[in-house]
Amino acid sequence: MATLTTSTPDLLEDGFRKVFHNSFGRYEDEFTKIYNFDTSSKPNEDDTRIGTLGLVPTRTEGAPVTYDDPPQGFDVTYTHLEYALGFQVTRIMLEDDQYRVMNRMPAQLGVSLRQTIETDGANTLNNGFTAAFAGGDGVELFSLVHPLPGGGTEQNEPTNAADLDQTSIEQAMIDIAAWVDDRGKKVVFRPRNIFVAPDNHWNARKLFETPLDPDSANNTINPAMGMLNVEVNHFLTDPDAWYIQCDEHFAWWFWRRKPEFGRDNDFETDNLRFKTTSRWSNGFSDWYGWYASPGI
Repeated sequence: MATLTTSTPDLLEDGFRKVFHNSFGRYEDEFTKIYNFDTSSKPNEDDTRIGTLGLVPTRTEGAPVTYDDPPQGFDVTYTHLEYALGFQVTRIMLEDDQYRVMNRMPAQLGVSLRQTIETDGANTLNNGFTAAFAGGDGVELFSLVHPLPGGGTEQNEPTNAADLDQTSIEQAMIDIAAWVDDRGKKVVFRPRNIFVAPDNHWNARKLFETPLDPDSANNTINPAMGMLNVEVNHFLTDPDAWYIQCDEHFAWWFWRRKPEFGRDNDFETDNLRFKTTSRWSNGFSDWYGWYASPGI
């Protein structure tokens, strides 16, 4: 369907002081802070996790070496989806538009695609507490019972959901420091960033960017200051959830086809047609490197 002169008559009338078009300020890219990025030339990408080896045992003089086999881990498939949106306008509409709004409409394809990318990018975290969005180990991104290939489980959320405060952050740091691999060996992940919705921005800044304890009247030093970089993501849907990202993590975004824009003219109708398309996939190959709480 094309935009006709009859569907937007106001744009044909000279004398409007200003046309209020969608020109509001846009956020800088936020999804890029969540993922590791790679390109792909295949229909999908597959990741697998291999278990680890145990500790090195002692051996007596002349005894053979003890051999160990890493257990098979979990597989994850990233399937690229295509996204596409178009817009078309009649030649007459384009000619008679007194405010040149139709000339600016193709740019709105870029706005729409960017919002789609940001929304999809945030959904890995938004869906992180939902069992229907399980990872390769069969549970959601944030869980108390992540199964390990060699047996046992690990957790990357607090035992009891908690809002963002000093107590919950302290427990998060303790939990992250206690992570082990599937053979019980310590693993080192250093917390770096914390993602929050705009509703939680003020609280996060008080917690991580003030030198004195925000919950004390005694000028107590704030031990959390500078511990994490605060990242506000406007596409997070839970206002009091918070998500810690470590220096190493396994959330991935694969570009199969980066955003493209095209246009042509229909010979029979003289309609102008514009479109944007892209292909990508995203998700997480493993839960290590992430810790979060949905708040209460």
